[in-house]
Amino acid sequence: MYERILLPTDGSEGTEHAVDHAIALAKQFGAALDVLHVTDAPVLPLDAHSQALLDAIEEEGRSAVEEIVERASRRGVGTVAGVVREGEPYRTILDYVDEEDVDLVVMGTHGRTGLDRYLLGSVTERVARLSDVPVVIVPRPDEAAEE
Repeated sequence: MYERILLPTDGSEGTEHAVDHAIALAKQFGAALDVLHVTDAPVLPLDAHSQALLDAIEEEGRSAVEEIVERASRRGVGTVAGVVREGEPYRTILDYVDEEDVDLVVMGTHGRTGLDRYLLGSVTERVARLSDVPVVIVPRPDEAAEE
């Protein structure tokens, strides 16, 4: 049913809960698992300090991706790839889905509600709304308990 599953990660606790689901689905369907981190670079003039900050953010994302790739490999997922890209997160995720023929996206949530969610938006919500493929949204355990 699914040949290629995408797990976008920002290294947060919300993503952490989606990791197990993505790995389980990849194993169940014998699907490849792609782990993607998107670095959202601000549109600011770059000086030495801001470049160092961007480099640190990218390295943090790369580390999060590598950890998930290793975990999936240890748990028996046959094909696992890790990618770090720069751009607007929801758009970059959707572009990746199209470019790489992804069949399913598995995403976590941050648990923002009310004004925070309205002002900050939700990458997961945008991807789910605009994606041409199914999106599995995995809530944090504390979110599921509240509902």
